[in-house]
Amino acid sequence: MTHPNKKYLLGIDTGGSKTHALVSDLSGTAIGFGETGCGNYETVGLDGFINAMKKASGVAIEAAGIRKEDILSMGFGICGYDWPSEKPLMLQAINSLGIAAPYQFVNDVVIGLIAGAKAGWGIAVDAGSGNNVRGRDPSGKIGQITGNGMMSGEFGGGGEMLWWAAVNVIYAWTHRGPKTKLTDLFMDYAETESESELIEKMVLSEVNFPPSLVESIIHLAYEGDLVAREVVQFSARELGLNTNAVIRQLGLQKQAFDVVLIGSIFKAGDIYLTTFTETILEFATGANLIHLQVPPVVGAVLLSAETVKIDPSKIREAIIDSTRALITTQA
Repeated sequence: MTHPNKKYLLGIDTGGSKTHALVSDLSGTAIGFGETGCGNYETVGLDGFINAMKKASGVAIEAAGIRKEDILSMGFGICGYDWPSEKPLMLQAINSLGIAAPYQFVNDVVIGLIAGAKAGWGIAVDAGSGNNVRGRDPSGKIGQITGNGMMSGEFGGGGEMLWWAAVNVIYAWTHRGPKTKLTDLFMDYAETESESELIEKMVLSEVNFPPSLVESIIHLAYEGDLVAREVVQFSARELGLNTNAVIRQLGLQKQAFDVVLIGSIFKAGDIYLTTFTETILEFATGANLIHLQVPPVVGAVLLSAETVKIDPSKIREAIIDSTRALITTQA
């Protein structure tokens, strides 16, 4: 049982696939965890965004055995929050939770950085179906790319890799580029009998290739298909250049700092990671690449602590260890 006079920290992470909420005491001991579905307001709208936060936080608060009034401060990592013009909408949604406590909110990639970087600052690179890069320097200044993918010339995620593979299949058909087993992969998925039929369907938008094909593209690269290998390594180089852009914005080139890797694309292994790492280290030799090993919502709790002048470094290890134990227990 929690003590009725104690105060607690609340962190919320809204994502494209799931929303997490975490309650800890002021020493960094996690005592309540909640989870629900998509909380990206660009996908589910304002009401869906609010409902996801209410549901996840309600579960976490109930599991912790506390009241809303016991919350001292809050931290939010919000998927889809990218621009100052979106701030009023974020304020409206957070205030609708009915929790009278100070708070901070940032893009959800930033809480991944806070959770993963030992110093609480550095660079976070999120690459799954899309890609995003966010950075924070020791003073709290934020650096970023647009996170808008191909429309902004930002490549690196699975969706962009799939698009570039499709382009190279077209190059092979027009003889602009070499033949590739990627053509067979796309023909099998589209159930076409000829290369020309495949290209016709692609050009007329009669076939859409799913993100699951990215794994097959990577597999062909490992098997030695030169075009598939270049597709994967092009993606890795581009993501490295996106990362370098944010490093340059924050002037971290000559410093030692963590680069926190988040997302499924980093499971591709050396064929992706080697090129990605080399691209960054050629530019910033002090970069230390690490994979995020804890749920990003941990970073939201640390942001909550920062909001009320609790040194996040003092509770970081405690919140990481206790969150792992709590989630294992509740699973």
